Amino acid sequence: SVTFSGISEAGETTEKEFTGKGYKVQFLRGDIAGEGFCVEMVEAAVKRWGRIDYLVNNAFSFIAKGIDATRKDWERMFNVGPVGYATMAQLCAPYMRKQGKGAIVNMASISAFIAQPNRWTYNAAKGAVVQLTRCMAMDFSPAIRVNTCNPGWIWTREVDKAANFDREKWEPVWGKFHLLRRLGRVEEVASAVVFLLSDKAGFITGTDLAVDGGYL
Repeated sequence: SVTFSGISEAGETTEKEFTGKGYKVQFLRGDIAGEGFCVEMVEAAVKRWGRIDYLVNNAFSFIAKGIDATRKDWERMFNVGPVGYATMAQLCAPYMRKQGKGAIVNMASISAFIAQPNRWTYNAAKGAVVQLTRCMAMDFSPAIRVNTCNPGWIWTREVDKAANFDREKWEPVWGKFHLLRRLGRVEEVASAVVFLLSDKAGFITGTDLAVDGGYL
C-alpha cells in the first residue's frame, strides 16, 4: 500500500497503471515545498491505509546554478529539498514511533559529496540532505532508522531529455564517469531503497548508500 505524490499529472497515469495491476496505490498531486501539502499527504495516507511504516523523500528541484543563483533559486531549492524532507519526517515519525518501528530513506546524490561547476544550489541542498539524515537517525533512534541513497547518473526522464532520448549515443560518453562504464537504471535505485527500508537492513542507520556504479 503506497501513497505517492508529484507536481505533474503523470502521477495519475502511474496510479491507474499500478491499480490496474492489482497494487494498492494512492496519488496526490502537489508540491512538497508547501507545508500544507505535506500535511495533506500524511493525513491522506493514514486515512487510506491506517498507518505509516516507511517514508521515502525523493522530491527535489533541479536548479543547477552557481554565481548566477538568485535568492529565489536558493529558497526554492531548499524548500523542496531538505526543508520538505524534514517536514515529511516530522509528520510521519509519530505514527512510526507509535508502532515501535519505521524506516526513512532520503534521496541524496553523488553531488552531495563532490564539487561540480556551476552547481552551488543543487550540490549544497543535496549535501544538506546527507547531514540532515545523520541528525534524523540520531534523534529518531532506536525506533526509526534513517539513511540516504546516493545515486550516480541514472536514466531518469530528465537525463533522457538531456540525451535527446538517444541512450545508445550518450551511454558510453557519460558512462566514462562510472567504473561500470554505464548509467544506472531507475529500478536499480528502487531496489536499493527497498533494501534500506526492509528488515534486511535492520542494523543500518545514519549511513549513505551510494548507488553510483563506482562514480565516487
